[in-house]
Amino acid sequence: MLLEQINGKIHDFYSRPLSMFDSYLQRFRSQLVSPDPRQQRQAALLLLLAGGLAAGLVIGVLGPIIALALTVAGIGAVVVLRSPLWGLVGIIGIATLLPFATMPFKIVFTPSFLDIAIFATFGVWALAYALARETRFQFTSLGGFVLLFLLLAAFSFAMGLQHARPTSNNLRQFMEMVLSIALFFVVVNVVRDEDSLFLLARALILGGAGAAFFGILFYIIPREATVWILDHMARIGYPGGFGALRFVEDDPNGIMRAIGTSIDPNVFGGLLILVGVFTLPQVVSKRPLFRRWIIILIACMDVTALFLTISRGSMLGFLIGLVAIGLMRYRKLLLWGALGGLVLLALLMFLPFVQAYVQHFIAGIQMQDRATQMRLGEYKDALTLISRYPFFGVGFTGTPEIDLYIGVSSLYLLMAEEMGLIGLTAFFVTMFMFVNMLISALRHAHQDPRLEALMLGILGAMTGLLAAGVLDHYLFNLNYPHMTALLWMMVGMGVSAAQYAQTFQDQTALEKATA
Repeated sequence: MLLEQINGKIHDFYSRPLSMFDSYLQRFRSQLVSPDPRQQRQAALLLLLAGGLAAGLVIGVLGPIIALALTVAGIGAVVVLRSPLWGLVGIIGIATLLPFATMPFKIVFTPSFLDIAIFATFGVWALAYALARETRFQFTSLGGFVLLFLLLAAFSFAMGLQHARPTSNNLRQFMEMVLSIALFFVVVNVVRDEDSLFLLARALILGGAGAAFFGILFYIIPREATVWILDHMARIGYPGGFGALRFVEDDPNGIMRAIGTSIDPNVFGGLLILVGVFTLPQVVSKRPLFRRWIIILIACMDVTALFLTISRGSMLGFLIGLVAIGLMRYRKLLLWGALGGLVLLALLMFLPFVQAYVQHFIAGIQMQDRATQMRLGEYKDALTLISRYPFFGVGFTGTPEIDLYIGVSSLYLLMAEEMGLIGLTAFFVTMFMFVNMLISALRHAHQDPRLEALMLGILGAMTGLLAAGVLDHYLFNLNYPHMTALLWMMVGMGVSAAQYAQTFQDQTALEKATA
């Protein structure tokens, strides 16, 4: 009896405020949709006051940067839940503009914006299959090679656990890399038509333009202003202080290097290879994805930001990517572009900044500067490790011998260290099959200028990135999952584009058969 009385009082204690709140909410709803304009204005004013108070409370407690981050994350979550396609757009936006931003809280580890976007995209995509809203799964002819590469990476990771216990950070970073590579399967299954493909292409172009803009902005404004911005971004995981700025030979009195929001100038340069080379075919396309003057402006920003990174490997990769595009479609433009570049360089050589820039490149070619000499030492140590563990590498968590270490400024040597020559071979075969697929499909893509320009951009960007991988490691480095995600998303976009180009060949064959 006593227990029932206590339960009744508890029920009354909670039910009365809830019923009052429900009645007020119903009254507010009726005022908001009331035909009386005065009641509508009162309800709207009340809504604005409540929203302002809530926003002020969040900003006052957490600060403006964190409040803005939570707002952006909330809007992004709502958008991603609509469709995994929009999740892919969100991943592109985060990977290009805020690749290292983290949430202001910790759940075992501190989740990054990129982590949340990737997990949400996979979750929404998998939910469609679980609810039987989606039944088709497209593996594609390249899917087997990608899956084999993923399995080899997992096997090497498991093998490496016998001599180095993983930390929670190791597990998180490896899972990020696996999911970033697996985005290939999301892209080829979510991109169902050309409009979806062009949506991702536009997002990549615009995201790259934003990254280039911030890279240039941080470079031309006073250093104190750049540091002030970075200090405020430290609330979401970015490094602050003057130590975040980068210089040639680490000399603060020397030439500063552009970093944008990518922290590292070489990683920023790799991002600009991807987005810049991808964008440039739009300049000469008969049907660019944006107005031509917008494309020209974006391309100029991409090239300028790349120049300001003073990344020799990135500049070389960018030029190789342009050569690949020129050899495929624009041989005459390739010649005129080379001549124009030489003339422009000759004119700019009178500027002290450009002279120092060229001298930096010459020192690298002659292997005289400290960075190049350190890189040569890394190559020697990497070859030693690979010779001792040639087949499956040493994994991703550590080395079995104290005189060995994982880390070298080369995509291919790093991959051979961690996955062995077998894993490296699987990667080479996958990329060879992909490039061969693109080149074959380009023969039929000329019937759609938009598709042709997109495929040329993917071919050039991938060629440039793979060439730059000889001198840089960001495409397979656990610290840069955003670059891994962008690489494999671009591979997925290329496969989808090649499939659409194949339809032109099928139509032509059908027309010949019925003629």
